Amino acid sequence: MNENHAYMKECAAEAARVAHTVRQDRLTDPTPCGEFDLRTLVNHLVLYTSHGLEHRALRKELPDELTGRDFTADAAWPQEYAVQLDRAVAAWADPDVWDGEIAGTPAADIAAMMTLEMALHGWDVAKVTGAEYSVSPDTGRFILQVVEQNAEMYRQYDGFADPAPVDEDAPPFERALAASGRDPGWRPGTR
Repeated sequence: MNENHAYMKECAAEAARVAHTVRQDRLTDPTPCGEFDLRTLVNHLVLYTSHGLEHRALRKELPDELTGRDFTADAAWPQEYAVQLDRAVAAWADPDVWDGEIAGTPAADIAAMMTLEMALHGWDVAKVTGAEYSVSPDTGRFILQVVEQNAEMYRQYDGFADPAPVDEDAPPFERALAASGRDPGWRPGTR
């Protein structure tokens, strides 16, 4: 375990905070993730960044009961998400969890990609709800590094679009957003 756990904790806290800004009557709103409406985005965020994060730490598969669940059907989903995020981050607090591999990939790399998911999709949710999403400069640099290391793989699986334009002196997190194919200036009604 290293400072990457601190980045994970920071992104988890921000994702949990942003989840509380989602209104039930806005779940059909468009998002920066083209084909995802807000409900689909939230379900993806909850499944993979909380349940998936914990299950990966425990080296367990996600059960079908979770993969098919509409988490937004329960109005208390933001509170439940925050609790599950705490459990997931706690599972990664054990230094031994960072060793070895998960499905053939180094555990530390899996943790980095899950932190990336939390940050990018947390930002996506915030853009829809009008909330601010911010991370420290150190975390922004970490997210940028993870995006740059994995961008081509994500693009092969349509996880990232082509890079968006951004000033080269923009903050690291803004550059990470652009490198992942997100328009840092996205607003509802834009693509």
